[in-house]
Amino acid sequence: MYSLDNVLVFISMLFLVVCVLIGVAFLTLLERKVLGYIQIRKGPNKVGFMGLLQPLSDAIKLFTKEQTFPYMANYNVYYLAPAVNLSVSLLLWMCMPFLSVYLSFNLSILFFLSVSSLSVYSIMLAGWSSNSGYSLLGSLRSVAQTISYEVSLALILMSFIYLILSMNFLDFIKVQKFIWLLFLMFPLSLMWLVSGLAETNRTPFDFAEGESELVSGFNIEYSSGGFALIFMAEYSSILFMSMICVLLFMGGNLNSFMFFLKLVFLSFIWIWVRGTLPRFRYDKLMYLAWKSFLPISLSYLMFFFCLKMSIFILLM
Repeated sequence: MYSLDNVLVFISMLFLVVCVLIGVAFLTLLERKVLGYIQIRKGPNKVGFMGLLQPLSDAIKLFTKEQTFPYMANYNVYYLAPAVNLSVSLLLWMCMPFLSVYLSFNLSILFFLSVSSLSVYSIMLAGWSSNSGYSLLGSLRSVAQTISYEVSLALILMSFIYLILSMNFLDFIKVQKFIWLLFLMFPLSLMWLVSGLAETNRTPFDFAEGESELVSGFNIEYSSGGFALIFMAEYSSILFMSMICVLLFMGGNLNSFMFFLKLVFLSFIWIWVRGTLPRFRYDKLMYLAWKSFLPISLSYLMFFFCLKMSIFILLM
């Protein structure tokens, strides 16, 4: 009986991963189309109907190119780091709450925080193993940025946890049956969105891939499949953070088709921001994390803690 359950869980996980990878492929097409129209041009429109087969041709091009590696690189770690990066990014999706046979466990928020912090190691190893000054500098900046924003992400998430008193993502769906948490916690929701942009290394916080001064950052020495895996990990994280945003403060009803429309809309916002905003200065990024988001998220955390304590005392 239990072995059959395990087989069903494994099949569900496999199916989800395949769907995420297909979503990643077409998210890249959406990004190129949207950026094209923002810059008053067409974007990909030759391969297939309206460019729909462009992601497939990109994948074939990337994975069939010659694989190169720096002569002085740490060979094993150099090849392993992109695969670990993508694996961690896909493992994050296992905490997505399903109402069927799945890993909808009670501590899914803890799982999310634990696994999301692992991506730092793959970025650090990718930059260090290349044995290149540029890639090491890019990885150090990326790690510092990710760690800084993980602090504010965790504190904002704790405010949400205090409000619903649960660590299960499913309970966010139940709580928001009548009103979205976006309306109750508007400032925190916007802070979460901005921290999500920084966490996924996206414009205006793309210092890991700051082309103008870092020559593409920690992935400078990667080509062919290694670069493709890092690229896929980034876009998988964008989709995942969009999904978490929908769950946390936009209702997140998994039975509704609106859930997926909201997810696509938030992914579009990620792309829209890239086409609109210029890159921040690095010191401003750190200032925003430690001197703006940290005090505000701590203040909100104390507010919701005191609110819950007062309600508990009143009920006593």
